[in-house]
Amino acid sequence: MKLHKLSPWNWFRSERGDAGVPVPVEPRQSELTPFVGLHQELDRWMNDVMRQFGMPFLESRFGEMPSLLRPQLDIAERDDEYMISVEVPGVEEKDIKLTLDDSRLVIEGEKRQESSTQEDRYQRIERSYGNFRRVLDLPADAQTEEIKASFDHGILKIRVPRSGEVKANRREIPIQ
Repeated sequence: MKLHKLSPWNWFRSERGDAGVPVPVEPRQSELTPFVGLHQELDRWMNDVMRQFGMPFLESRFGEMPSLLRPQLDIAERDDEYMISVEVPGVEEKDIKLTLDDSRLVIEGEKRQESSTQEDRYQRIERSYGNFRRVLDLPADAQTEEIKASFDHGILKIRVPRSGEVKANRREIPIQ
């Protein structure tokens, strides 16, 4: 099975800012057994493999979770545009920043915690608060000067028009 067909363009090459360079894993003092280190190394290796195909990263059960506030997104390809939908529930429009850095679309924001009184005694807190950032590498046929974004009910929608130039380079080759 050719996995590159599932993700023809790697939108997430720059997401972690390492551009595919392996990061050495430092041993942790809290490791209980050698198997924990092996587990972390396998998780790192699987993250690298998944990253090549633009698939979501695995989270290590034993390591830190830096992407706790990482908004989920959908990318749809149409003939004339790409539609990106980003889930940011509990975030206000004023707390989201969308920038273009060369051919990378950067989505940043902050989810703020509501103020609480001293009378509150929490038994459990499952909601996360803090900053988030997603970086998407745009394909060559993206018209970056025409990108438009809208925000409604916790969903950020980004419309990236496509130029016909790169698409015109694709042709069918007859089989003889």
